[in-house]
Amino acid sequence: MNIFNIPPLSSSLESLNLQPALLQKINQKTKPLGALGELENLALQIGLIQNTLTPQLNQPTILVFAADHGIANHGVSAYPQAVTAQMVINFLQGGAAINVFAKQHNMTLRVIDAGVNHTFTADANVINTLVDAKIDFGTHNFLTEPAMSLAQCEQAITKGAAIAQKEIDNGCNVLGFGEMGIGNTSSASCLMSVLCAIPIEQCVGRGTGLDDAGVSHKTVILKQAIQQHALNKQDAMQVLATFGGFEIAMITGAMLSAAEHKTLLIIDGFIATAALLVAYKLQPNILDYCVFAHCSNETAHRQMLDYLEAKPLLNLNLRLGEGSGAALAYPLIQAAVNFLNEMASFSSAGVSESLPTDEISLATQNADTSERAT
Repeated sequence: MNIFNIPPLSSSLESLNLQPALLQKINQKTKPLGALGELENLALQIGLIQNTLTPQLNQPTILVFAADHGIANHGVSAYPQAVTAQMVINFLQGGAAINVFAKQHNMTLRVIDAGVNHTFTADANVINTLVDAKIDFGTHNFLTEPAMSLAQCEQAITKGAAIAQKEIDNGCNVLGFGEMGIGNTSSASCLMSVLCAIPIEQCVGRGTGLDDAGVSHKTVILKQAIQQHALNKQDAMQVLATFGGFEIAMITGAMLSAAEHKTLLIIDGFIATAALLVAYKLQPNILDYCVFAHCSNETAHRQMLDYLEAKPLLNLNLRLGEGSGAALAYPLIQAAVNFLNEMASFSSAGVSESLPTDEISLATQNADTSERAT
């Protein structure tokens, strides 16, 4: 399944003409060349994505997808599976970190049931705000069988794409991605190990807070699972169906759809990056549309970022998920757009520009000559 078509940002004549104009606009701001560092790269990227010298951030939205995992029954998490549903209700009641951060930065928050092992219709006080996209009541145990069928995997990707499309149709052009699912760091670790050809021992972390013995046990279980299936790393869809979660597959679909529609993607932590890894294997140009919010404290996230040649904006030792890092990084994205649109240029402010290199050299020579003369 590869129904998406994501062109590189530099593929069109329009983009090739726009890039020099954007660089000139950035360089003409009242600052030394390159003085705003990564904000300048962000401004250039966002301008190219939106194909304009004056980009705007409209209706920024965080999509939090939740689902349960059959592998959780093997003691790979410090928390029981019931926590997934409990946290979804917490999101809907406004009590989680992502609620606080999204509210602080005026970001819309959508909570999606991708496959939680719970029936939410009984929770009448919150059900009206939940997006119901449930594929099933959690995935199968991938230690013994694929987590989902290929048909379910494709269904999840299609549903995720439709959810992103709906936000874009309503005017959103910035999407962040979060997740909730007890056991989903195990899925992400297996996806990373197989797709990146990295030993599973280097891909396993503490997840929800495992101690050393818990990490060792988790590693043994996941190594057995990978050996059980012996997959071709080139077949990203099969790898996703075998080890993924419904929330991870939906995030993959949402990311692919968003990039196809020239939306800025804010990538959160380990699990969201694993979903992007699958999307990247399907459509490599998706990276042109991504901003990497942070480097997680989950052990393997740095390696995955390095594999994708990604430069995260923040390093706060976060290990929460939920899209929390994406929301925290959003003000930096705003700053990049605001300086591009609002900061004065040398000419508009009446400030002298820096001297060309040959003039600096001449001025230095003249100063040396003057000093010798005295």
